[in-house]
Amino acid sequence: MNILVATDAWHPQVNGVVRTLAMTAEAAKALGADIAFLTPQSFRTFALPSYPGLRLALPFGAKIARLIADARPDSIHIATEGPIGIAVRRYCRKHDLPFTTSFHTRFPDYVSARLPVRESWIWAALRRFHRGSRAVMAATPALANELRGRGFRNVVLWPRGVDTTLFHPRDVDLGLPRPVFLCVGRVAVEKNLEAFLALDLPGTKVIVGDGPARASLMRSYPDAVFLGAQQGEELARSYAGADVFVFPSRTDTFGLVLLEALASGKPVAAFPVSGPRDVLGTAPVGALNEDLAEACRIALGVSRQDCLEFATRHTWGASARAFIEHMTEISHSEPQSDVAPLMPELPRFVA
Repeated sequence: MNILVATDAWHPQVNGVVRTLAMTAEAAKALGADIAFLTPQSFRTFALPSYPGLRLALPFGAKIARLIADARPDSIHIATEGPIGIAVRRYCRKHDLPFTTSFHTRFPDYVSARLPVRESWIWAALRRFHRGSRAVMAATPALANELRGRGFRNVVLWPRGVDTTLFHPRDVDLGLPRPVFLCVGRVAVEKNLEAFLALDLPGTKVIVGDGPARASLMRSYPDAVFLGAQQGEELARSYAGADVFVFPSRTDTFGLVLLEALASGKPVAAFPVSGPRDVLGTAPVGALNEDLAEACRIALGVSRQDCLEFATRHTWGASARAFIEHMTEISHSEPQSDVAPLMPELPRFVA
């Protein structure tokens, strides 16, 4: 099976969407599926005014059509609601092609944190974007239920995994006063990092990541350690050198960093909101509390072995299998009322 994934989020961006797509593609090979990507690398890009590190593509219809034809996919998945996602969706609708989508980011929360725009308007735009998708993939049951409640249709589960060959316990000394409380992610307003940095905690607070809020946060919290963006072994060592992983975000739909921390044997401290609550459930692998400082103190006493055992149950193989099954099932599903019927010979649709 040849799957084409259209995404506005791609390297060199470092985020959960990019990691999810890359790891899913790698794991899919063992399941007999080949996943190719249509990304901003094929187009001119521009930087967002409030976020210079994030660049969006300037796709145009003729090149989108040519790239899809060259890929000769059996099915198409649209991973993001940006310019590329919009252009590929338009192509699919114009040519009566079935497609699936996924919901990764709470854009209503992110936009409202920066601009005076009603969240209801953004939710309405997202519903329109995902309308016509044969399967809207969500990472957790709670997110799936929320989307259904907001009027999204054909919502299915696409779970996430963690690379335990990279993220695992190891002896690492970061050379910082302990305990070390670590946070990994984009350094931006929607990540709620000040809720972590302002806590009265012993030891050291460490931030791994980059983003538009980094300079101002470094000035406001000079006692915290900002290590910048990290990947691979460098990132794995930072997890291993910490004592507790702190996740202050109230808007993330999942948080791959939670699984990476747990696979490294590090308990989680977070607010009791949908992202961490959906990932951790009732497992004794961390502490969820509206008093984040108290959650951090409780997490220090959590069993590292419990964290490891929890993480090993989340594999990228299982994630890729679920993704491929949803892509396969679209050929047997009925289109929504505003979508033309599925063409009889899917592999020929780009000829």
